[in-house]
Amino acid sequence: MVRDVYSRRAKDSEFRARSAYKLIQIDNEFRLFTSEVERVIDLCAAPGSWSQVIAAKLGPPSGPVGPGPDSSSAPNSGPSPILVAVDLQEMAPIRGVHCLQGDITSPATLTRIDTLLGHCPADLVVCDGAPDVTGSHVIDEHLQLDLLYAAVRVCLVELKPGGNFVTKFFKDKHAHIFVEVLTLFFQEVYTHKPPSSRDQSMEAFAICKHLR
Repeated sequence: MVRDVYSRRAKDSEFRARSAYKLIQIDNEFRLFTSEVERVIDLCAAPGSWSQVIAAKLGPPSGPVGPGPDSSSAPNSGPSPILVAVDLQEMAPIRGVHCLQGDITSPATLTRIDTLLGHCPADLVVCDGAPDVTGSHVIDEHLQLDLLYAAVRVCLVELKPGGNFVTKFFKDKHAHIFVEVLTLFFQEVYTHKPPSSRDQSMEAFAICKHLR
């Protein structure tokens, strides 16, 4: 099974989840991590597999990393890349990552992200998030849309003009509206389902290039 292949690969490579390969395959297809990418925000990052991939692609960090007061209060003043990973859940530390526990819908969280970025806009924002399932299809759809639009709002505040955004979404009845909204803010919007995504899953990814 595909799931078993990527689960074994993730374990062998010490990734925290098989979802790491989704980002790797998206990058292979769309070349997200160019030499110009120095500041990245990973939204809904727990358990941290995407942050592991991003940290490896960005190269050696400087400044404080991991959860705790130092990692959420002091900007990285060096020339090396900065990766801020945000989630409601506390994350185990990852080398090269500022792990920030917070709600992405909160202005206070955006302020903390901005501080960690050294008050400079991000080059790339990614989001592999999904809300906890309640069992009610209507409520779950509403929560997912809220999460997606919260991620878009982070882009509008923290992403530089010309920057890129990648987010997971689900192919439900609202999907085409969400994709159309993305085209209002980005010059190019592609939808993609990487090979490591399970065939039975409704998930897909929007790859948005060049914030207007």
